[in-house]
This record gives sequence, C-alpha cells and structure tokens, in this order.
Amino acid sequence: MAGAGLEEFRRRWREELAQREGPAKRRLPAGPEWDERRRRRQRGNGEGPAGAAREPEPVSQWGICGAVRAAPEGAPAQPAPAATGYFELAKSLLEGGECPLASPAPWTAGESSCSGRGRDSEVSQVPEAPQPENTGGDRLLEQLIRDLNEINEIPFFDIQLPYELALKIFQYLGRTELGRCAQVSRMWKVLAEDEVLWYRLCQQEGYLPDTSISDCSCWKLVFQESRAKEHTLRTNWKNRNGAVSQLQYEFGNVLCDVHSCDGVVIAGYTSGDVRLWDTRTWDFTAPILEPMHGAAEPGSQPHVSFVRINNSLAVAAYEDGTVNVWSLMIGRDPVHCYQHNLKIQALALSLEGATIATASGSEVRVECPNDKGYWETAAHFEIQKLVNFLHLIPDTGRHPVAVAATEDVVYLLKAENPSRVLHSVYGQPVTCLDVSSKEAAFGVKSLGWMNEGNKILLYSLQTSQCLTTLGSSLGDFTCVNLRNSPPHLLVTGNKDRRVRVYDLRSSTSSCSLYAHQLGVSAVQMDDWKIVSGGEEGLVCVWDQRMGNKLWEMHARHPVRHIWFNTHSLITANIPDEKSPRGASILDDDLTAHRRHRGIIYAYEFSMDQLALESILPICRSSYDEVAGYNYNIGLAVPYDNI
Repeated sequence: MAGAGLEEFRRRWREELAQREGPAKRRLPAGPEWDERRRRRQRGNGEGPAGAAREPEPVSQWGICGAVRAAPEGAPAQPAPAATGYFELAKSLLEGGECPLASPAPWTAGESSCSGRGRDSEVSQVPEAPQPENTGGDRLLEQLIRDLNEINEIPFFDIQLPYELALKIFQYLGRTELGRCAQVSRMWKVLAEDEVLWYRLCQQEGYLPDTSISDCSCWKLVFQESRAKEHTLRTNWKNRNGAVSQLQYEFGNVLCDVHSCDGVVIAGYTSGDVRLWDTRTWDFTAPILEPMHGAAEPGSQPHVSFVRINNSLAVAAYEDGTVNVWSLMIGRDPVHCYQHNLKIQALALSLEGATIATASGSEVRVECPNDKGYWETAAHFEIQKLVNFLHLIPDTGRHPVAVAATEDVVYLLKAENPSRVLHSVYGQPVTCLDVSSKEAAFGVKSLGWMNEGNKILLYSLQTSQCLTTLGSSLGDFTCVNLRNSPPHLLVTGNKDRRVRVYDLRSSTSSCSLYAHQLGVSAVQMDDWKIVSGGEEGLVCVWDQRMGNKLWEMHARHPVRHIWFNTHSLITANIPDEKSPRGASILDDDLTAHRRHRGIIYAYEFSMDQLALESILPICRSSYDEVAGYNYNIGLAVPYDNI
C-alpha cells in the first residue's frame, strides 16, 4: 500500500466512524483535491458550479484512486450490496484478504479509470448502501488501528519493500550484520530486532533447540545471555576453573572398562560389578546393576570385558560370553540377556535406540527389540577372522548396519544383505576405526619393503569407495575420532606422540601437536579445543586454533576413555594389568593396592559451582574416616586414625 493511499484510507475510516456516531447523512470529503474532482464530475454531467450537490457515492463504488466506477452504457444502475462498509473491509483484512486499495481492481468495458479518458464519462447515480451494523466491536477497531500503525514498508535505498520481503532478506544476515543494520534508521532497527530473526539465530547456534518461537518474549536477550554463558564456560575451560571429582571405585577390584553418554558414566570391574554415575546432578550415587548370572557365590562372577551406554540402555559383556542389557528407565535388573560360546572380542551400542552388536570369535550378532518389544536376533554374520573393532552406523532406521574390522579386512554388515568387503589389503592391518552416518575412517599400517607410511583411509558407506587418503607417518595410528568431530574435520592420535587434525576437503593436516611421551591412546575435539589422553596417563587440553596446550592432568594408568561437552569432561585411566603381581585382591589393606585399580575423573566447568567443590574428594574427607589413604586439606600431614 502506497503512502498516499494509506493516509487516504485512514482519513476515510475516521470519517465513517464519525458518521456512525454523528448524523446519519454522510459528509462530503473536504480538500482541494476533492473539490477539483467534484467540479470535473459536475462538468461531465452537464451541471454548472451552481448545480445542486450530489450525495457521495457509497463505499463499494469507490475505485482505487478515489474515482467513482461508472456503470456500463445503457445498463441500469445496480444498487450496492447490503452490509458493505469499512467494518466488512476490516474483517477481510484481519482474515488475510487483500485490501482493494492496495490491489488493482478488474476494470471492464465502459468503466472509468484513474489514468484513462474514462474520467469524463457519465457517472450513474447509485443509491447509497445501508450502513452495516456494529458487529466488529471495540476489539475489531483497536486491532485494525494497530495494524494500520505498523510499519509495512521498509526503505531500501531508492525503493520501498514490503515488510515480509525485507524480513526475508535480513534472514541471511548474522548477528554482527544485524547489529550494524539496526543503526541505520528507526525502520531498519525495528526490522533488525524482529523476533523471527533472533529465534533463527538461536536455533543455528544451538541455543534452546527444543523450544518454539512463542516460548520467549525477547529472543535477542536470550541470544545475548547464551553467548555470555558460552564465553564464561570457555574461560573456565582455558583456566581450569571448576569442580573436579573422582568417581568412587569399587573397593578391592580393578577397573576394566568405562563408557559415558551425556554425563552418565558406566564402569565395569574385575569383580563382575557394573556401576552407574549421573554426573549431571553432582550429588550422584553409584548404583550397582544386578547381573543375570544366577545364584553364584561371592567373587565367582567373571570379569567385565566391555561396557556401553546410551540415553536409554546400558550393556555389559563378560569374559564368559554373557551379555546383559539394562534399561535406564526401569531398574537394576536386566531386561535382556544372551550368551556367546566364546569370549567377546568387541561390543557396540547404537547412539539412539536399542540396537546391540557383539563379536565373538568369527561370529557377529545383532540384537534389537521387535515391534512388540520382545528382544530378538536381527542379524547374524560369519566372518573368517577375529573381529578387533565393531561399530554401529547411526541413523539407519529399523535396519541396523554395522562396520567390523578384522586383521586386514573391513566389512560392511547389513541385516538384509550378506557381508560386503569395504577394504582389504593383505599385509596392511587395521589399527583403529570410527564411523559416522555416511563415512567410515580407519587407520592402516604399512609393512614390507614397500612401506609407504601409515595412513588414514576415509570410505563412503553409500558407494563403498575410498574418498581420500590422509597422512603418511612412521608411527601407527592408535585412535581416530570422526563421529564427534566438527564438519569436514577429523582428529587422530599416533604412536609417534602426535595429535593431528585433518581437513577432509583438502586432505591435508591443519594442525599437529606434540602431545605425549608414550603415544596417544584417546582423543576428541570440537570447534575450538582438543582433549587427548596418552599411554603414560596424561590428559592434555589444547587450543586448536592457537596450537598451544592450555593445561594437563596426570594419573598413573593409560587414558582409555575421554568424553566432553560444553561444560563437563570425563576421563578414565584403566590399567592394562587386571591382576597385578604381588597384589592380593582380598587383602584388607587397601592402601597398598590403590595404585593398581584405575581411576575416573569428572570435571565440571559450569559457572554455578562453588569454590569448595573444586577440591578433590581425597582432600575433602571428614575426620570420622579411618582409611589410611584419605587426607584432609586442613591438616599439614596425612592421618591414619583420628
């Protein structure tokens, strides 16, 4: 709607409102422009200046530019339809209809136009339409006045754009550009602070992803608060400000395997016990998940070989080939259990859902519940060699797909198709493996006289073709992380004590860090930091862009598990020797063998942690504890008995 047309519409609206409250007779529009139009109509009808003034035409007979629509020649004048007025026009506007002042009307033959010669044609006398009843009420009037006062045209240099079109253009701008545009003019400020724009920015940055646009009244303020919180968390990460806690281990038992998902940690011990911690509450306890081995004597349960956990399930595999599955929503008793004849070599659990894959000997078995909730074997594969690595591909729906790596062959296992060889080169064993929803990355070791160096191969799971070859190092690649890495990046750890970040678009190394003394055993990265663990027990946090080490933490055993998100970090030092020589697990003196059992650390970097909680639990022990390895930070020397 043009500016002049909008003002004319408002004036005529106020005039009709005044007419409804005043005399029943309509007043003629005033102004020089309307006087000129009346003189033209009088001349066209043969009336002089002294002629009698006609009654104004009803609303339904007005054209786009204020002219009166003429009836066709020879046709009788048609009366205007009843109940036609500005209240009906307002209702149509509120319901999403087009305004007749904004859109051109279809002109027929004989009708007059604002710019044609039809202005001098004769105008038929049409009786005035009856005034509509006041059915809209005050609510309709207030809503229409508010809509008329809104800005519906935005100046873009030398043109005027509708508000919706200008908003569409502004959706391609970032937060910095929106801030600059808000300083141009008042209209641009209103447009740049529109809730739709800032809601989209919050969703793109990952702030409050499960909310709708109606949940908050000011999304720009939400965005600013989220950015400030993110900046505080990054500062705490860099300066190691936060709370650190040691997850209490099982007394007298050695840690076998650790896994975590969204702050929930699962650990298996040589006693056969499986424990859970929820580090998100920070006052967590460690419940023990009951196995399904039957009534057995204490200490006769087999060791735990592997543990895995996701948002709904916890899985543990034992040395005797037993696999127990617990539901995190039900309780401590297993919901499913099955048995392999041989020792389990690998265990995999889907990130979401309830799909489990286990490898024992040359057998790979995939278990998942059916439509009725009963667990069943979804697929069974026979592989010629022992499986060393096993992963389930995420986001595959009801048909699970697994990737298994043996000594020098990588298989793609689908439930509806037989096993397919993804990669096979004799004399080049696979040293590490990781998969995403579309790709698989694994390290290969070169042997023989044609040693081209150890490399990382990236394969497409859709086409089974090699996409790129990364690196050429003398040491073996011991770990690779593709699933948790940012897009187009991949991080690896090597026995040559270096952590390397590769750009998948250029197939080159973008960052190389000299990290550890005995090789890298675990690694993970995000958009700005890298966390690596070594065989010597050192955990290092790096700034990826600067390439420098922020801080480190040392423990006795190799780092086998690393997981972190924006505000927390979980590391696990797992000993290689499960039964150390000269150490009796049944000894009552726990001080002598604490160094053999492994340790789990949980770091919390959120800003709502107290300063006291940043002290290790071993330094926060109370005076009523009699264990010899406990210390109190208020004492100068350790105590044995108080």
